[in-house]
Amino acid sequence: MKAILLAGGKGTRLRPLTSNMPKPIVPILNRPFLLYQLDLLRRVGSVDEVILSLNYQPDRIEELIGSLPDLGLKIRYLVEPQPMGTAGAIRFALDFLDDTAIIFNGDVLAELDLKAVLQFHRTRGANATIVLKPVENPSAYGLVEVDQDGNVKRFIEKPGNQKLDCNTINAGVYVIEPSILHRIPKDTPWSIERSFFPALVDDGERFVAYVSTGYWIDIGTPRSYRQVHRDIMDGRFPTEPFRSRPKGALVVAASAKIEDGVTLEGPCFIDEEVVVKTGARIGAYTVLGRKCEVGNNANIETSILWPSCAIGEQASLSDVVLGQGCYIAPNAVVSEVTLGDKTVVPDPSKTAD
Repeated sequence: MKAILLAGGKGTRLRPLTSNMPKPIVPILNRPFLLYQLDLLRRVGSVDEVILSLNYQPDRIEELIGSLPDLGLKIRYLVEPQPMGTAGAIRFALDFLDDTAIIFNGDVLAELDLKAVLQFHRTRGANATIVLKPVENPSAYGLVEVDQDGNVKRFIEKPGNQKLDCNTINAGVYVIEPSILHRIPKDTPWSIERSFFPALVDDGERFVAYVSTGYWIDIGTPRSYRQVHRDIMDGRFPTEPFRSRPKGALVVAASAKIEDGVTLEGPCFIDEEVVVKTGARIGAYTVLGRKCEVGNNANIETSILWPSCAIGEQASLSDVVLGQGCYIAPNAVVSEVTLGDKTVVPDPSKTAD
């Protein structure tokens, strides 16, 4: 059985973090995001190959995945000649599909029983199954309406203040039979949400919905990117290294150097070869990536630092995401911002000549 990960997008909503790194491999704690999706697919048991549908910086993704230990799944890389849209990318992979396929959007992190989804798909004799997620504020999303038997009735654009009984959104996970993929024009950009799925409804295809109440998030914005780290640390999305630890745990790598007089507040995550110097405070919900250095008396809270960042003494960071290799000078105060790779924030106490 094959799975397709739609990982070709440019990640524009997550910029500047994705200016130099494609979204599928942005780090969640110290693991590329893509690996969390592969974890879920591995649990199905019957998936023997994962097709990565790529377009933006494909070499970066292939290089990183190829450098990792055996993932327990065969990985095939398909690079679109141009951005093909969510449906066009699936059509591009059709020659490699010989059976029911599981399809994932490239920005979805979910705790989902895919075996149950497959069983539901087969029991209903469906040609397509879409996973839906109930949300508290349906006005902010495009919605998917189903009848009492779980058949998909229609797709609704963001309703705003319009009153609707429906509160289920597209969770970005599908099970599809290859026999219906010829509906998608070949070598043409095409949307699965706006074109392919509505056509299935209009033509009366066996198209059903599986409603999941488990954890789900779209990591594609800086806000949701920060939120997923908080959710992992709080146990709302159960994954290591926090799943097996008590609430509020301090996760500190063995090779990290934490000097005397440092204050650590959990939950937080400190990766390999990090150095935190005397008097610094690392507050709750902070992630320090590999080889970061934090100077004397610096203060960092609710922030995510990618590898090789340097924070000067007495600097203060709050609600910040830093890309790789950023430098925050001594005494600088930075809050509520996302900065791209190698950004430099100068010392405010020093004026230009």
